[in-house]
Amino acid sequence: MESKFDEKLFAGKEPLTIFRRWFEEAKKTEINDPDAIALATVDEEGLPNVRMVLLRIIEDDGFVFFTNYGSKKAKEAFLSNKVAFNLHWKSLRRQIRVRGYVEKEDGKIADKYFSERQIGSKTAAWASKQSETLANREELIERWQAYKNDFKENVARPDFWGGIRIKPIQIEFWADGQYRLHDRFVWERRFGEKVWGVRRLYP
Repeated sequence: MESKFDEKLFAGKEPLTIFRRWFEEAKKTEINDPDAIALATVDEEGLPNVRMVLLRIIEDDGFVFFTNYGSKKAKEAFLSNKVAFNLHWKSLRRQIRVRGYVEKEDGKIADKYFSERQIGSKTAAWASKQSETLANREELIERWQAYKNDFKENVARPDFWGGIRIKPIQIEFWADGQYRLHDRFVWERRFGEKVWGVRRLYP
């Protein structure tokens, strides 16, 4: 039996259109966190780090996730000014790989997103010294409770917490194929350019 190619699956004049379409499909099929991405950074020695974060905003020309700017992932992202992430949907048997440059988003978008979080999550952002050594869980809970008592209902966004925007230069779409004859298309452009080029890859 021949492994068939679904042309409509990869149809689009630019990659963000395809990304959004796949993402909307995933929201209907994935049980938990269809926006979970494996984010890769490198440290001062070039040693990679990967962790799961939530991709909260898909813009017309980029992606935004939110974090503590003192965290290891934020420090490493800004150290090289580059990141990569992988988005895998097991239910759809598809994945998307993205590489790009980063910039800080600590303005209106970060304010809006933070304002929509639950109060407990807002105060947790204040309480956590993300990526630093923690003696025990009790210390974290005590810090969290203290901030809850201080803020009551009106919790401001801390200046050390906000968004990181990823400006992509490469977006690869992968769909599972029979006999491992997968379909792969990669869209590429130079940093700062608007026009994308696309080519098909061997699986």
